[in-house]
Amino acid sequence: MPGLGTSFGRGGATTAQQSLADSDAILIMGSSMAEQHPVGFQWVMEARERGCKVIHIDPRFTRTSAMADVWVPLRPGTDVLFIGGLIRYMIENDKWFREYVLHYTNASTILREDFRDSEEGAGYFSGWDAEKKAYDPLTWLYEGSTPKEGGHAGHHPAGGGHAKDRGGEAGNTHEFVTDPTLQYPRCVFQVLRKHFARYTPEMVSRYCGVPERVFLQVAEALAAASGPEKTACICYAVGWTQHSNGVQIIRSAAILQLLLGNIGRPGGGILALRGHASIQGSTDIPTLYDILPGYLPMPFFEDDSNSVEKYIKKHSTSAGLWSEFPSFFVSLMKAWYGDAATKENEWGFQWLPRVTGDHSELGYWLDMEDGKVEGLFVMGQNPAVGATNGRLQRKAMRNLKWLVVRDLVETETAAFWKDSPEVARGELDPEEIGTEVFLMPAAGQAEKSGSFTNTQRLLQWHNKAVEPPGDARSENWFVYHLGRMLKDRAAVERTPKNVALNALTWDYPTEGAAADPNAEAILAEINGWKCEDKSLLPTFEELKADGSTASGCWVYTGVMPEAGRNRANERNSKDCLGHGWGFAWPKDVRILYNRASARPDGSPWSEEKTLMWWDAAKREWTGRDISDFKKSIPPDHKGDAAKGGLEALDGDKPFGMHPDGRGWLYVSSGLKDGPLPIHFEPLESLVRNPIYPDQQTNPPADKHERPDNSYAESPDDPRFPYILTTYRLTEHHTAGGMSRGLSHLAELQPELFAEISPELANEIGIMQNEWVTLVTPRGIVSAKAMVTARMRPFVVDGRAIHQVGLPYHWGWKGLVTGDVANDLLAISQEPNVRIMETKGLVCNLVRGRRADGKRALKQWKGLAGGAK
Repeated sequence: MPGLGTSFGRGGATTAQQSLADSDAILIMGSSMAEQHPVGFQWVMEARERGCKVIHIDPRFTRTSAMADVWVPLRPGTDVLFIGGLIRYMIENDKWFREYVLHYTNASTILREDFRDSEEGAGYFSGWDAEKKAYDPLTWLYEGSTPKEGGHAGHHPAGGGHAKDRGGEAGNTHEFVTDPTLQYPRCVFQVLRKHFARYTPEMVSRYCGVPERVFLQVAEALAAASGPEKTACICYAVGWTQHSNGVQIIRSAAILQLLLGNIGRPGGGILALRGHASIQGSTDIPTLYDILPGYLPMPFFEDDSNSVEKYIKKHSTSAGLWSEFPSFFVSLMKAWYGDAATKENEWGFQWLPRVTGDHSELGYWLDMEDGKVEGLFVMGQNPAVGATNGRLQRKAMRNLKWLVVRDLVETETAAFWKDSPEVARGELDPEEIGTEVFLMPAAGQAEKSGSFTNTQRLLQWHNKAVEPPGDARSENWFVYHLGRMLKDRAAVERTPKNVALNALTWDYPTEGAAADPNAEAILAEINGWKCEDKSLLPTFEELKADGSTASGCWVYTGVMPEAGRNRANERNSKDCLGHGWGFAWPKDVRILYNRASARPDGSPWSEEKTLMWWDAAKREWTGRDISDFKKSIPPDHKGDAAKGGLEALDGDKPFGMHPDGRGWLYVSSGLKDGPLPIHFEPLESLVRNPIYPDQQTNPPADKHERPDNSYAESPDDPRFPYILTTYRLTEHHTAGGMSRGLSHLAELQPELFAEISPELANEIGIMQNEWVTLVTPRGIVSAKAMVTARMRPFVVDGRAIHQVGLPYHWGWKGLVTGDVANDLLAISQEPNVRIMETKGLVCNLVRGRRADGKRALKQWKGLAGGAK
């Protein structure tokens, strides 16, 4: 999210899947879209039938590759190097969209004199603190920008990068100096040009393992498909995010799309393909520790938590839409605490918990193993199979006092204590595990009503078809009744710690024999209303900071604009962007930043790419989409700082979430690992970093290296000579709990396999369908060998490097079973969002099946050189 959020303003896909049909080129990278998002892939196929060039860049040849015009096999972990080469190509060959870049990006903005690029710091930007292993971004600000009181929230040592996407908090970025000629050495454009100067086609070819002619073919195709008459789109998924520099990979794509003028336009944009039905929704209304609904930051202990005044001042901007931060925050507090939230008690601000450390998922698993966590709810996950370093996580659960698992079946997580690999190997003894496990049956999708928010920020409603069987209940039922019981207890125990719980509004109507809370009543609270009469609000623009409105998530305001109307449940598509089918936040805008679809003067860039335009007669923006720009601000408007908000921005500045209204080629605040992307090698690699040989990996990335989470030496540990990458299959769902128990899916993909190239198979004497054993410093697994030309060795710096591909859906439960692939992976944290690296590690592979029981530990330690 911060990759998109800091670049453009919002952490969501900039476009709609339907708009892919208007693309002249589509680059799919970090995703096998045909396999993982097959419904959305129909729009790629429609575009190709219209003449669109489809490019797939992936280490493996997949179904997506088969449908592409060009497949580019890329060494895992070299995405920034490849895209950085594309950026350099566009600049040096004058293929960038000058008028778009000059008016709509910060290319002309001049940086401070004390800023030092990584090219001057051998892989480090200015502000690096080696002792803290963190950046102070003060020197990254614009020339003339004044540092904001309260400092750099995105760089709090305990913080993640989700909230508000942390853009613009370090300084008042509407105060700056520009050079419209783009020639000044310290303007963003020239800094960008110098930064990527060494990402030449030769460098890309040598270290990505891509033939130079193929790289140039991709560069020329994207350049030819961009400009006033044409647009190109980029699609990505977890193949980008699950890296130790994942946010910066996405940032590099954002830079490329801004240079080509492809953001905010039909057929353009960046489509973040979300892996589950509501992954976008789980960040909008978060299951994350560092944000509140609508990307509002959680208060941080001893940082912005002293008073609501300090908190709001720190996170508001004087220009742009975040000037309305007070309205969004106060309305959230009114939704949660109702009449109990007043101006006199700071709207309940002191009732919010404070972030005191790394409370992310991976962080708390390490704490659990260290005996610092007593209880855990697991709902909709199966970490015993689906999480990195599964051995550590399964062993960590033995330290819990209680564990609640809600799922459709008994998962490996629920059964870790009795039949896990650690029990079989003698590492865990069921008689000695004190964890009390509560397995509670959950309702399936067809057995409950609610909404999903998917890939394109689209809320879609699903209605209950049948009652759940037996004791199975929905998540709404479980959370509501648990909350009700806790509130009943708090009402009796009126202690200081229960003040917030006593104040919490919790009066949802229930229905049916099971007293399930009404899902539409919950959505109505999320949408928001006027407090005096609970009349629903049609847009977030009506939210107020005076306590007169309530909204559980401001970006969703408008999904229920009036009583009796649920737009998420509407299925009457009216146009090629899907208006009338569901509700896309914000305001049902399908293509974000769509002011950029028109020229600075408000007229369309071309007839072929018309989307929004200024209607001089009506004095408003109109077109095929809902305006993502204030409808009444004309193109020639000059920003008035005294008025603040969107009125403080010029009429030709489409990126209103940013306080300068521009798309950011260079990020002055908001990222923990630098204002520009850099190629770093994965945390485990066979290759020394060709850009900065003395700085192998992303400096602020956290390996959490310890005896039970150890790493190979990098680069080029002789014990682990092959690249390891993991992925998903169409036929199974993530950790397999929902698919390995279904006979038809189990039959389609019955066992764990390892994809290897014929060259590697010949080198170590492996035959098709033979057992092989894979080893890393974290674990040992066995799989059947799938010898296939879909996997190819890479020629890197004159040397052949082999890769092994491993899907991760199997465990020891279900109709089909297999070893846990994620046992091989490390717990690591990318610095901005604390996500793990799963796409580019190293391993060893040998013939034969691993030993059973305690002998497996001995075998693993022998192959891994003393692993613990």
